[in-house]
Amino acid sequence: MNWNCKHTWKKASTNTLWCLLGCSIGDFGTIFYFQNIEHSWPIWAVMTLAIINGLITSIALETFILSKQMVLKEAFKVAIGMSFISMIGMEAAMNITDVLLTGGALLTWWAIPFMLLAGFTTPLPYNYWRLKKYNTSCH
Repeated sequence: MNWNCKHTWKKASTNTLWCLLGCSIGDFGTIFYFQNIEHSWPIWAVMTLAIINGLITSIALETFILSKQMVLKEAFKVAIGMSFISMIGMEAAMNITDVLLTGGALLTWWAIPFMLLAGFTTPLPYNYWRLKKYNTSCH
């Protein structure tokens, strides 16, 4: 495996950024919601829901993007098949970073860049590997 291909790193980075956008919408939206209401949910429950919502919004965004190139049913299958492992790693990295930095499910201006960085760098090598091994991508 050649890990020095700039073209593949660029494509993997683009794919990862699209995934990060989709995951962040659901994840941050959920955390923001719970941060601004009175609730008795434990941190792990809020984070679990944030991860699930992040996965849903990422799959929805990728399905929408792919539906411009193929029929909707096929777009959904490709979105799930190509990037679900990447999304899980991304979501876990973002939420673990949040808990480690803030002590809970909190969006703060200073923690968000670290969450995004962790969410981007964690799945990037996997996305590169998939591109090199299968020569296919989502976007």
